Amino acid sequence: MKSNILVIAALLCVSSVSASSYEEYIDRYKTIAIREMNDYGIPASITLAQGILESANGTSRLAVEGNNHFGIKCHNDWKGETLTHDDDAMQECFRKYDNPEASFIDHSQFLKTRARYSFLFELDKTDYQAWAKGLKQAGYATDPNYTKLLTDLIERFNLHQYDLLPPIAETTPKLAPQTDPVSGVKYVRAQKDETYYTIGKKYRIPFGLIYVYNDVDKDSRQPKEGDIVYIRAKKSKCQKCDNHVVAEGESMYDISQHYGIKIHKLYDLNNMPYSAKPKVGQILKLH
Repeated sequence: MKSNILVIAALLCVSSVSASSYEEYIDRYKTIAIREMNDYGIPASITLAQGILESANGTSRLAVEGNNHFGIKCHNDWKGETLTHDDDAMQECFRKYDNPEASFIDHSQFLKTRARYSFLFELDKTDYQAWAKGLKQAGYATDPNYTKLLTDLIERFNLHQYDLLPPIAETTPKLAPQTDPVSGVKYVRAQKDETYYTIGKKYRIPFGLIYVYNDVDKDSRQPKEGDIVYIRAKKSKCQKCDNHVVAEGESMYDISQHYGIKIHKLYDLNNMPYSAKPKVGQILKLH
């Protein structure tokens, strides 16, 4: 993940701060870490220790300016905001989040969806030592002492206690996501007064991505009750779909949401400029 230069820099910062600074960080983020453990199976102790180490206790530039507590770089699949920072190379691209909670959520999803970390989820979530060793083995950081750095933090501040706590009850009801039988993309139906922000938070989606998944800007329209809100990326085409005949009042956005196709891909499939509006009776290709 981060180069050993950043990890060592974080360690130096961590070593120079008081125990109360550690405890403030732990107290601020422990509930999120426990929730992520319940949702994804990553020990809360590991999440907290990595957050402390990778963000220099929340004081690193990435954490302060980008809310990035885990040093996660952009990679090819990131569609949210970015921040450049010197790491293995000069001015590398790092993910930028709306708030720290989004960083914790993305950290969980990053580990859960990368094949090289898959073996970690076969470990007991109370075995923080095996997780610390596994993260180093999988290449999360290049520092040869990474395993020891994590376990020292966990043992010094008794972070393992959070691995043993029962699940935290949800404060708001959460409907089970549905999967579109044709596109295979997961979505939910917006409930009354919900926004993209509240839906993203409820389903643990980094908040920048909920807008990307639904082809909307942060300051644009909010979903109406009953609207489809995708919680995973839409497809580039609908291979199993027939052509669509545009009905009265339909927009390209409506059609893209109905079939789970990215709106710019829908325009591309039909050789239409992005500002064009479909005409009633027009036949649109979906694949």
